[in-house]
Amino acid sequence: MAQQESMDILEFQRRFATDDACREHLFKIRWPEGPTCAKCGGGNFYRISARNVYECRCGRQVSLTAGTIMHGSHTPLRKWFWAIYMAARDKRGVSASRLQKELRVSYPTAWLMLHKIRHGMGGRDGQYLLSGIVETDETYVGGKKEGGKRGRGTGKTPVQVAVSLDSAGKIPGFVKMEVLEDASGESIGAFAGRNIAERSAVRTDGFSSYLAALGGQYEYRPERFDFKGNPGHLKWLHRVVGNAKAFILGTYHSLGKKHLQAYLNEFCFRFNRHRAEGQLFNRLLNAYANSPTITYEELVSPVAT
Repeated sequence: MAQQESMDILEFQRRFATDDACREHLFKIRWPEGPTCAKCGGGNFYRISARNVYECRCGRQVSLTAGTIMHGSHTPLRKWFWAIYMAARDKRGVSASRLQKELRVSYPTAWLMLHKIRHGMGGRDGQYLLSGIVETDETYVGGKKEGGKRGRGTGKTPVQVAVSLDSAGKIPGFVKMEVLEDASGESIGAFAGRNIAERSAVRTDGFSSYLAALGGQYEYRPERFDFKGNPGHLKWLHRVVGNAKAFILGTYHSLGKKHLQAYLNEFCFRFNRHRAEGQLFNRLLNAYANSPTITYEELVSPVAT
């Protein structure tokens, strides 16, 4: 993505103090050369202020927020900008209760806004594959069963994690995390196919599921843990897992499986852009300018993720 302008909180407050300022900025992001009419092919639009729409001379109307995560929302654009800015700049994440207080909106509105923001984050990171040297393993999120049993075979939610490294295998690049139905070879193989480029050098713990899942598609490098001989075993992957769990427990305390993927998407989006923290607001806004929204009905339905 092209370099984005860094913006601190004082600059943000100065530039986006009104809905009109937010509307003008979003207009430039969506239509840098101006909108083109799908009906007549013209570009001569004027704004109808009372309805916040733009009308072509031929009579066709377009909405500034149509096709964005803000579509259909009655929340002012200024509050949407603040919500995106808060979600972008705080690496610990923002809870719905905090957003409710800061923006003076209802809790359901704050909850829905944050889920729409996370939805856009997930869509953005779904556009690329991990490649090169990739560490991968599964972890488990949730409470433990009676007796305190942990890991494989428990009632926790399995999550597959993969981290790409530089050519020397020392510096992390990007991370992917995905909720799985189970830790079978079939599920792990499907995750790899969706998220890891073919011929990548895949490092794992040698669990038998990986042997079946990562056969001839990847360069398979099992690394069984050896406390004495291999203290750096999957070092970056374990660090990412620890940070992700701290992020979830520290800000959101506990999550069910239904929405867990959305919070993992948020963590991954921020981790994958940690070298450009000051640019995250504009990066997010650029992503959301052309990201389909998700509705409240979809989020609360039994199949929502």
